[in-house]
Amino acid sequence: MSNEDITLTAGDARLTVTPRNGGRLSSLEVAGGELLRQGDRYGCFPMVPWCGRTRDGRFLNGGVEHRLPLNAPPNAIHGTARDGVWQVARVTGDEAVITYDLVDPWPYPGRVTQAVTLTPHSVTLTMSVETYDDSYPAQIGWHPWFNRTLDSTGVTLSFDPAWQEERGADHLPTGHRVDPKPGPWDDCFGMPGGVDVTLTWPGLLELKITSPEQWVVIYDEQQEAVCVEPQTGPPDGLNTAPRLVTPLEPLEATTTWSWTRL
Repeated sequence: MSNEDITLTAGDARLTVTPRNGGRLSSLEVAGGELLRQGDRYGCFPMVPWCGRTRDGRFLNGGVEHRLPLNAPPNAIHGTARDGVWQVARVTGDEAVITYDLVDPWPYPGRVTQAVTLTPHSVTLTMSVETYDDSYPAQIGWHPWFNRTLDSTGVTLSFDPAWQEERGADHLPTGHRVDPKPGPWDDCFGMPGGVDVTLTWPGLLELKITSPEQWVVIYDEQQEAVCVEPQTGPPDGLNTAPRLVTPLEPLEATTTWSWTRL
């Protein structure tokens, strides 16, 4: 199938998936309002096969050390799939399934599959990493850039994490958990009962971001956007909280964004 842009519609929601630009969601309109920051680097991109920063671009698989390109020196950031061209596997009116085969500089073969399902009141994203060869650590996450302002209305953010990962001067977790601190944030939080974060544009829209995963990074240091990033582990998790992909057990994750008009 072609890898041209895919447009899904349901009720007054309209979603655009852009396989050629890293498999990202490039637009989400609800009742004519654009929720995602526009631009080739923005929208919502998949973070895979790792999330956030990997310290010094190094990780171990057993006793074997691998080095990744330092695209955020001195670290490697946000995986490789966001820089690749994805392929379209299936499209219906309200669902798209796209795939990406892991290639160099990631040192192991594997296939990433992302399913995007739209309803009139929600988007569900499901992603998996499969291998038919070597086992290796990996992570899955999403990096949405939600517009801070809709129709001149600024957003408020609400969530109740159990802890905050203490952040070092290098923006990586130190390994210590601390009580959540006030923002602004570029920080990872733990939510053992599952990610549950609400963005509200008063009088316009309430957007709830949920996931069964227990990790979420909040980034709200930009004037234009707020990022709420569910993921399967913390930054540098390839080293500190590895989740193995094996021929018998893929790594899978899901997140749902649901909205209510106010």
